Amino acid sequence: MPKKTERLTALPAGLLPLLSQPQLETYYGVSDWTVLKWISQGMPVTPFAGRQKRFDLVEVAAWMAEQDPEFADAAVPQLASA
Repeated sequence: MPKKTERLTALPAGLLPLLSQPQLETYYGVSDWTVLKWISQGMPVTPFAGRQKRFDLVEVAAWMAEQDPEFADAAVPQLASA
Protein backbone atom coordinates (compact mmCIF):
# COMPACT_ATOMS: atom_id res chain seq x y z
CA MET A 1 0.00 0.00 0.00
CA PRO A 2 1.43 3.40 -0.95
CA LYS A 3 2.33 5.93 1.70
CA LYS A 4 0.09 8.98 2.10
CA THR A 5 2.76 11.17 0.53
CA GLU A 6 2.69 8.98 -2.58
CA ARG A 7 -1.10 9.27 -3.00
CA LEU A 8 -1.14 12.97 -3.84
CA THR A 9 -3.08 13.83 -6.98
CA ALA A 10 -3.97 17.21 -8.44
CA LEU A 11 -7.57 18.32 -8.35
CA PRO A 12 -9.25 18.86 -11.74
CA ALA A 13 -9.22 22.48 -12.88
CA GLY A 14 -12.19 24.48 -11.59
CA LEU A 15 -13.61 21.61 -9.56
CA LEU A 16 -13.53 20.97 -5.82
CA PRO A 17 -15.12 17.59 -5.15
CA LEU A 18 -16.33 16.36 -1.79
CA LEU A 19 -13.46 14.41 -0.24
CA SER A 20 -13.64 11.15 1.67
CA GLN A 21 -11.90 10.90 5.03
CA PRO A 22 -8.80 9.16 3.59
CA GLN A 23 -8.56 11.84 0.90
CA LEU A 24 -8.85 14.60 3.51
CA GLU A 25 -6.13 12.91 5.57
CA THR A 26 -3.88 12.86 2.52
CA TYR A 27 -4.68 16.47 1.60
CA TYR A 28 -3.70 17.76 5.04
CA GLY A 29 -1.05 15.09 5.70
CA VAL A 30 -2.59 14.00 8.99
CA SER A 31 -3.71 10.73 10.56
CA ASP A 32 -7.23 9.36 10.79
CA TRP A 33 -7.14 10.06 14.52
CA THR A 34 -6.55 13.77 13.82
CA VAL A 35 -9.49 13.99 11.40
CA LEU A 36 -11.77 12.24 13.92
CA LYS A 37 -10.62 14.74 16.57
CA TRP A 38 -11.41 17.63 14.20
CA ILE A 39 -14.89 16.18 13.57
CA SER A 40 -15.55 15.99 17.32
CA GLN A 41 -14.42 19.62 17.61
CA GLY A 42 -17.02 20.70 15.04
CA MET A 43 -15.40 20.44 11.62
CA PRO A 44 -18.15 20.54 8.94
CA VAL A 45 -19.13 17.14 7.55
CA THR A 46 -21.40 16.53 4.57
CA PRO A 47 -23.62 13.43 4.92
CA PHE A 48 -23.21 10.92 2.12
CA ALA A 49 -24.85 7.64 1.10
CA GLY A 50 -24.93 5.09 3.89
CA ARG A 51 -22.85 5.98 6.92
CA GLN A 52 -20.07 7.58 4.94
CA LYS A 53 -18.92 11.15 5.43
CA ARG A 54 -17.63 13.60 2.87
CA PHE A 55 -15.85 16.90 3.36
CA ASP A 56 -16.22 20.12 1.37
CA LEU A 57 -12.69 21.48 1.16
CA VAL A 58 -13.82 25.12 1.16
CA GLU A 59 -15.93 24.63 4.31
CA VAL A 60 -13.13 22.71 6.03
CA ALA A 61 -10.61 25.44 5.14
CA ALA A 62 -12.95 28.11 6.56
CA TRP A 63 -13.40 26.07 9.75
CA MET A 64 -9.62 25.58 10.05
CA ALA A 65 -9.09 29.34 9.66
CA GLU A 66 -11.59 30.00 12.48
CA GLN A 67 -9.79 27.55 14.74
CA ASP A 68 -6.29 28.90 14.09
CA PRO A 69 -5.92 32.23 12.24
CA GLU A 70 -2.27 31.44 11.44
CA PHE A 71 -3.49 28.41 9.48
CA ALA A 72 -5.81 30.53 7.30
CA ASP A 73 -3.35 31.12 4.45
CA ALA A 74 -2.16 27.51 4.29
CA ALA A 75 -5.66 26.05 4.46
CA VAL A 76 -7.06 27.65 1.29
CA PRO A 77 -7.54 24.96 -1.36
CA GLN A 78 -5.52 25.57 -4.51
CA LEU A 79 -7.11 24.91 -7.87
CA ALA A 80 -4.98 23.39 -10.59
CA SER A 81 -4.75 25.55 -13.67
CA ALA A 82 -6.12 24.19 -16.93
